[in-house]
Amino acid sequence: MFITFEGIEGCGKSTQAKRLAGRLEVIGIPSILTLEPGGTAIGQDIRRILLDNKNQDLSPLSELFLYEADRALHMKM
Repeated sequence: MFITFEGIEGCGKSTQAKRLAGRLEVIGIPSILTLEPGGTAIGQDIRRILLDNKNQDLSPLSELFLYEADRALHMKM
């Protein structure tokens, strides 16, 4: 199962994800808490590229491919 929390920045996605992961652990369901982009070593590099103001000239297609590469890494977890 792959559960995501979506919303605007600062709305509490990480807080709710941590709460859910904690609850799952309590009831004996293993989980992996991660973030996108990020969550893996390569994902952290992708995150840095996407969030770096120096890379504002990235084309929308290039940005999409970076997000998709990160998602592919998550699906291997």
